[in-house]
Amino acid sequence: MIIVPGQAGKDLCDPHLGMTRRDLLRVGGSGLLGLSLGSMLHLQAASAKAADQTGGGALGAPGWGKAKSIIMVYLQGGPSHLDLWDPKEGVPDNVKSVFKKISTKVPGIDVTENLPKLSQITDKFTFIRSMSYTPNGLFNHTAAIYQMMTGYTTDKVSPSGQLEPPNPKDFPNFGSQIIRLRPQNVPMLPFVMLPRPLQESGVVGKGGTAGFLGKAYDPYTLYPDGDDMDQTKMERIKVEDLQLRPEVFALRLQRRAKLRDALNAGMKAVDEAVSDYKLNEYYDRALSLVASGRARDAFNIQAEDDKTRDLYGRNTFGQSCLLARRLVEAGTKVVEVIWPKVANSDNHSWDHHSDLTTRMRDRSGPMLDQGLSGLLIDLDQRGMLDDTLVVAVGEFGRSPQKGVSTSGNGNSADGRDHWPYCYTAVVAGAGIKRGNVHGQSDKTGSAPLSDPVHPGELLATIYHTFGIDPATMVMNHLNQPRELVKADALTRLFG
Repeated sequence: MIIVPGQAGKDLCDPHLGMTRRDLLRVGGSGLLGLSLGSMLHLQAASAKAADQTGGGALGAPGWGKAKSIIMVYLQGGPSHLDLWDPKEGVPDNVKSVFKKISTKVPGIDVTENLPKLSQITDKFTFIRSMSYTPNGLFNHTAAIYQMMTGYTTDKVSPSGQLEPPNPKDFPNFGSQIIRLRPQNVPMLPFVMLPRPLQESGVVGKGGTAGFLGKAYDPYTLYPDGDDMDQTKMERIKVEDLQLRPEVFALRLQRRAKLRDALNAGMKAVDEAVSDYKLNEYYDRALSLVASGRARDAFNIQAEDDKTRDLYGRNTFGQSCLLARRLVEAGTKVVEVIWPKVANSDNHSWDHHSDLTTRMRDRSGPMLDQGLSGLLIDLDQRGMLDDTLVVAVGEFGRSPQKGVSTSGNGNSADGRDHWPYCYTAVVAGAGIKRGNVHGQSDKTGSAPLSDPVHPGELLATIYHTFGIDPATMVMNHLNQPRELVKADALTRLFG
């Protein structure tokens, strides 16, 4: 016999009603904010059973398992390393940056005048000045983004370097792999991407999905209304799908959970048949996420005081970095902050084929300097940099020589083309050395002079910090085993 706990209808907003056939049907369907999310959580946990088998020889190596979360600040478009954080002197005029070199808090580490705020906190992070790869159809944004985000190249690259739109056969974004192998233990969104998708021209989202892992591991995407020039869009964040519908408050939703439990209790045979699936556990986790309000509260950047909001900068990028900190603080494992301008475009895009001086000085440079420095300062002051990995990187750098074409694009005398052979990344937190430079570029910033770092090695290092062996095997859409990434972690980055 099925016994429904509580007096029928008494804890509803419509207490004159008792339990109806519709109530029973709703429990069976469980479409209301519960089972679809619960199913996703179930799929995530099911695929994570092999997670703790990782480790191998990496176990105990420097940096192993130090990170609880990661904030990837993805500078899509390819910022010029020569005009930001790898200045060169004594070089030809068509190579030398127009921006002055300035000293930083760490003696011997210099940046350009575009980064006055970051120059004062170089004691908090490591520069990797030897990021490099030899392109194979990867001179343009989409293919290079795909490699950086997944660790794999693709054999379907057009002459321009662009790819087809995302499809279920794609290799997964590294964030999807992390939340599969290290699932959440708190009722919080595991993987969030904001404030816009990865994009080159009409190719949107390539490298930003779970691919063959399935949609259960896709990121929660927060793309506020407004175009890329709207610097106030973060004030209009909408997260309706994380709110209880007006007609269903928490008590009512919880009553439905009790009703479901009662039905399950009266169906012993069914319970035994599905016991391995732990349906109650996944439903309860989904219910907790929606009813607790934890995610909704994290998205409320208006709760921050003016001083903190000003620290990050009152623009889309700065407030996205602030939101990333709030999400990680609430329990999100992976946050990817995508630079708020499509890769191949103008204004504050990093794709400086022309008008580099004005755009870098007045738009992209100041936004990056304030937003990234604010993030690192805030995390450190809160003690969160100890277990939060921060990575800031683009898909490539810019050509040492101005006004030349390396990718088939036109470039003005005040512009630099795509350059994957040498560029810079910033890494911080989770045991990464502070006040450090890893690798060195040659005298013109054209190639690594020492310790070249492939994007795959950077991804391997990210996995390593989560206690995940980069060589862990995952089954693709054809049920073929593939490594997370074919590279080793850079353990020398850790102190």
